[in-house]
Amino acid sequence: MLEHESKILKGNALGDPHLRKVAVWLPPQYDEGTRRRFPVFYDLVGFTGSGLSHTGWKPFGDNVPERAARLIREQKMGPAIIVFPDCFTALGGNQYVNSSAIGNYADYLTREIIGFVDREFRTLASREHRGCFGKSSGGYGSIIHGMKYAKYWGAVADHSGDAWFDFVYWHDWPNTLNELAKHRLPKRKAGVYDALGESSRKGLADGLDDGRIRRFLAQAWRKEKLSTAEGHCLMNLCMAATYDADRKAPLGFRVPFNLESGELIEKRWHKWRENDPVNLVAKYRDNLKSLRGIYIDCGWRDQYHIHFGSRILSKRLAMAGIRHTYDEFDDNHSDLDFRMDLSLPFLYKAL
Repeated sequence: MLEHESKILKGNALGDPHLRKVAVWLPPQYDEGTRRRFPVFYDLVGFTGSGLSHTGWKPFGDNVPERAARLIREQKMGPAIIVFPDCFTALGGNQYVNSSAIGNYADYLTREIIGFVDREFRTLASREHRGCFGKSSGGYGSIIHGMKYAKYWGAVADHSGDAWFDFVYWHDWPNTLNELAKHRLPKRKAGVYDALGESSRKGLADGLDDGRIRRFLAQAWRKEKLSTAEGHCLMNLCMAATYDADRKAPLGFRVPFNLESGELIEKRWHKWRENDPVNLVAKYRDNLKSLRGIYIDCGWRDQYHIHFGSRILSKRLAMAGIRHTYDEFDDNHSDLDFRMDLSLPFLYKAL
């Protein structure tokens, strides 16, 4: 376990720590008394997680270091270094991209942590021998890094990564609006409701907070345990801060729905679509083609409907002539670490 003081995260809008722990797992072969160098895999965890969580005790299964050690012992992959960065935020997580409302976590990884690890350990310090993998938000981060930051990565593995935002996020916005409505002022009273006047309140048609988001966050940050509805609300706000950051807006971001009427704000939703992997394949075709491996998988019962986005992503990769592996399996979005038995050997072979 190492500590790294980040210049890039210092002064981030959320006030999150810029001194971060970085866990690094070294394969048994690292201590053979040689100067042998090893490929490096970066573990990008999902929403509400930190890379450090993947090194802890896990019931009924292997944590990531144990899994890697077993795969090496079973000769399903060769030895590799695995890095577990901490990219947790006050909004519950990260999509591993740059955002003025959250922090520049893409730069943190590519411009600081990679160099830090390469200086401290015997890595094969080139993109041809470096990959990233993750699930959910981490899967999104992995495929986005393969698209936008291919000069740092040679291969990526995307487990159930966010894609096709019209399905993944849209269906939970009614819940988000209902949770936020608990914090509107003045508080609701039964009786006549002025729908035109309420939905026309200053800023709502432009995706601005009228105070309810700020009050929701203040309450959430005081609690140790959030309800499922509150957790999903926090997730959507994190995504808004990721995909539609605006330094001039309250809290530094805008939301894509009118907080009162629930109507879609097309201009704001367009900002989200610009970050959807299914819409970025053509733009980053050359970068994706330069990768030595792209692995994608998803359960066909994913409760966030990500299997549809994964299929569209695979379809568009195929249409663009980009070689990749896409697997589906009979499961949902939860507890999918066992899929690393496929992705880690895939990355090792590619790198």
